[in-house]
Amino acid sequence: MNEMLTAALATAERGWPVIPLRPGSKVSALHGETRCPGTGDCADGHAKPEERATTDPDRIRAAWAAGAFNVGLATGPAGLVVVDLDPPKPSDPPGTHHGREILHNLCTALGETLPDTHTVTTPSGGLHLYFTAPPGARIRSTQDILGRHIDTRAWGGYIVAPGSTTPAGRYEVTDDRPPVALPAWVCDRLTAPPRIKAMPLRPDRSSAPAGRRAAYVAAALRNERRNVETAAEGGRNKALVRAARALGRLIASGDLDRAEVEEALSWGAEAAGLKPYEYRSAITSALNWSISNNTGTRATA
Repeated sequence: MNEMLTAALATAERGWPVIPLRPGSKVSALHGETRCPGTGDCADGHAKPEERATTDPDRIRAAWAAGAFNVGLATGPAGLVVVDLDPPKPSDPPGTHHGREILHNLCTALGETLPDTHTVTTPSGGLHLYFTAPPGARIRSTQDILGRHIDTRAWGGYIVAPGSTTPAGRYEVTDDRPPVALPAWVCDRLTAPPRIKAMPLRPDRSSAPAGRRAAYVAAALRNERRNVETAAEGGRNKALVRAARALGRLIASGDLDRAEVEEALSWGAEAAGLKPYEYRSAITSALNWSISNNTGTRATA
């Protein structure tokens, strides 16, 4: 049995679904949407990697028989939230701290603690801290919410499982205790709506829409958020600006509350993989432009 197959089976035995990653890489070895054959797991439409992850030993043996793939752990389906602490990058300014130190400083500032838990060291010198997600919660992967060089992997992401290797080295378990529950204070910070400074609502804001128009407005908000969530890499910022300008018209007409729009677009941007510093100013600027250019107008349903 090859070493990577052993690692994949060991991960799956813990109840953590796995996917194959390219040998020596952190990139999924599964087909992408543009090359989807529309069969198997994708018979009803293209399935994302976390939807195709499995704990089935037979499927795992069949997949890893094709090569010595690294092992990806689908954190959301596994019921895990993994805190990923990265070391400074060569491009970082002098004095940049390791994610481990930044998290420690955050705990100190808040008067909170982080319990010992299942831990994996990464080839770059980083750490993966495994926690179990709160029952019934659907926490999404984040970047920089807890601080610079601190990402989290939950729904919408995966991590490289121990036993996998890259040219820099091997992912190794350094604390094999079972994952403990994600502390409530961490969960609160990961799930709180992103804070964006909003402009005050206009005093002449009309009353909330009703009837058929209410359905139109709700659909517009839902659809624009989805457009941002599903935007392809390279077009995410453009989709975000386009959505904000479209919804800004409904703020100007008094049909939507600005804070509600900011929250919806922020969550959409997070789901698409944008970092807070990438989307917050874009949302604010696009909404300001749209509101100022649509004052006194009212979109038709």
